[in-house]
Amino acid sequence: MDKIIIDNLKVYAHHGVYKEENENGQNFYINAVLYTDTRKAGLEDRLELSTNYGEVCQFIHQFVRGNLFKLLETLAEKLAEAILIEFRLIDEVKIEIRKPEAPIGLEFESVSVEIDRKWHTAYLATGSNIGDKKKYIKDAITSIAADSKCRIIKTSELVRTTAYGEVEQDEFLNGALMVKTLYTPEELLKKLHEIEYAAGRERDLHWGPRTLDIDIIFYDDIVMYTDDLQIPHEDMQNRDFVLEPLSQIAPYMMHPVLGKTVVQLYEEVQKTGETHVIDLEYIR
Repeated sequence: MDKIIIDNLKVYAHHGVYKEENENGQNFYINAVLYTDTRKAGLEDRLELSTNYGEVCQFIHQFVRGNLFKLLETLAEKLAEAILIEFRLIDEVKIEIRKPEAPIGLEFESVSVEIDRKWHTAYLATGSNIGDKKKYIKDAITSIAADSKCRIIKTSELVRTTAYGEVEQDEFLNGALMVKTLYTPEELLKKLHEIEYAAGRERDLHWGPRTLDIDIIFYDDIVMYTDDLQIPHEDMQNRDFVLEPLSQIAPYMMHPVLGKTVVQLYEEVQKTGETHVIDLEYIR
């Protein structure tokens, strides 16, 4: 990935734990590495195809002066997030904030915090089999899109399916989303649970009926296992109602453990596994 680099942007601001820092202020120096694709701008010599580093400098200056945080860690975190949200061509940003006048009481050159933040790609599976199923899923998509830390890139058609598991219940509508997000996997899971609960989701019965279900299927190419979250989704390879809509938007996404594409997994479950897909129902 190409880089645009900003070195030692000086900003006088009032961040700090101590009262005198907030009242008197001091100099902060910001270094930023902006990861972005400069190829097209470079070939066509057109600024609008690139990120204007002058505008980024002004944005950083205004943000650092216009906010007040106790910790450098918080300033760095919030600044990185704000840059990624504001400048849509920046995929990743590395921020270093130096504080050479920190009230340490010893001789030193500078203290600093450096972080690296970026947009991640997540694939989500949606489902509903209670009430206005289509509306629950469309409202969930709207809620995700309204979050500044998420960008919906692709949506699948909805698939009408029979229920999975041993509980007798109504048919489902299932779909899939490709989302760019600034959330960590755990943070994204929490956000999705909030959207589910707002739709009246209850978790009393395993594999039971639900107004809304949103699962994280993939997150970049990571493999993780905790008590609350497994990525890739532990049972996705056995679920045609996940694989069919997912194959519409990410057919060649590779399962990082099984080493097979979504299309290959879908073909396998159609031949040897349970089948639940009835037909496609378009989002209207």
